[in-house]
Amino acid sequence: MWIGGHWLSAASGQTFTTVNPATGAEIARVPLGAAEDVARAVAAARQAFPLWSQKPQAERCQILSRIAVALSEAQAEIAKLDVLEHGTPIEWANIFASVSPGHFEYMAQASRALMGNVVPTPQNTLFYLQREPMGVCALITPWNVPLMMVTAKLAPALAMGNTCVVKPPSINSLTALKFAEILEKIGLPPGTVNVITGPGGSVGAALAAHPGVDMISFTGSAETGKAIMAAASGTVKRLALELGGKNPFIVLDDADMEATVAMAVSCLYRNTGQICASPGRFYIHRKLHDEFLARFIAGTEKLVVGDPNDPKTEMGPVVSAEHRQRVEGYIATGIKEGAKLLLGGKRPTQPPLDKGFYVMPTIFSGITPKMTIAREEIFGPVACFMEPFDSDEEVIALANDNSYGLSASVWTRNAPRGIMMANQIRAGAVWINDHMVIGAELPWGGYKESGFGRENGVLGLEEFSQVKLISLNLDVKG
Repeated sequence: MWIGGHWLSAASGQTFTTVNPATGAEIARVPLGAAEDVARAVAAARQAFPLWSQKPQAERCQILSRIAVALSEAQAEIAKLDVLEHGTPIEWANIFASVSPGHFEYMAQASRALMGNVVPTPQNTLFYLQREPMGVCALITPWNVPLMMVTAKLAPALAMGNTCVVKPPSINSLTALKFAEILEKIGLPPGTVNVITGPGGSVGAALAAHPGVDMISFTGSAETGKAIMAAASGTVKRLALELGGKNPFIVLDDADMEATVAMAVSCLYRNTGQICASPGRFYIHRKLHDEFLARFIAGTEKLVVGDPNDPKTEMGPVVSAEHRQRVEGYIATGIKEGAKLLLGGKRPTQPPLDKGFYVMPTIFSGITPKMTIAREEIFGPVACFMEPFDSDEEVIALANDNSYGLSASVWTRNAPRGIMMANQIRAGAVWINDHMVIGAELPWGGYKESGFGRENGVLGLEEFSQVKLISLNLDVKG
């Protein structure tokens, strides 16, 4: 682990295994962190905070720009690690690796534009607001896009003058440790960024409860987010939570069929369905439903599922044997509750896919609102086609009838109609004639049980700061 500018084993001396999901083979052993390691990392971050937070903004931004360059230079190696420990197809691994430098480039530039405010006041008194860093930020990241999830949080946190403890997912920590190697060469004050590895149940919980942590930024399941809220309540920490999604993909009767089907197939199976913004519920207008479903099945059958190292592979394995079991549990529940299984639903038996954690592309139709697979996030390559709808009002009510509110998309040739629907959908992002458009400039976060707070954009910067009111009585002369 990287703590206080030094590479350290876990205090216990214990390690745990990281596995290649495409083969099931062990690829590394990683330090098994615990509460004692959390305490060391938090102490290092607190010690570094005065030096880092008091650096001029311009100097911090120059360092962020250097990090962006170093990440770009390491893109090929980072992509290979993503393939190895997560099973991401190499083409997408390269795309994901190319996005991460942009987080640092954008935050380095945008943070220099943040200004304070003078508050209009009565005569002879000056009130002004200034933004200050939160302090020590614990960044707890998910396993689905390992490096991108770290950089999306770390870049704004550092830009605003915070010091950080990064807790990467235990299931694929190698990418974050490689990133720590890169940061080591940048010359950050020791302890500005610390990377500790281990399970969320021990390391994550210790961070959430630690009195020396001022803020937690977490991306993951709603259940874990609720546990973090409970643990953090004892010290009233600032929280930014990006949790689950069951995102409606709404196809109106005037949609461009060809473009919509193509995007639906691409988004559903990208990263093996392990993206929080992935389409969770397909709502297709009755006039288009049968043809759309037939085309979707045809497009799915053309997908190349295989070795993530093969450039032709479009979909790899899910991340672990445990997660495959979870996805298969949802498939079994869908069948039991009466949804129509149209494709997939079984493990592949042909070599070499029989050795990895593969779930073949799966399609259900005829799903009713009360079914489990209509309400819960599957986070895998399972398409859920709801019963067809007849009116805009009906589908808006159906789309909003869920505990999640992360994102949605509306497909129509009528732009005003699309905007009117977007205004009524309760989600943090609504795309019209597109899906999963996410970038460093675009604020990202959800409503309801999808969490609160925003990543990316200027709002993402502000999330890692607090506002101080300063008042000066001008009648008092020195």
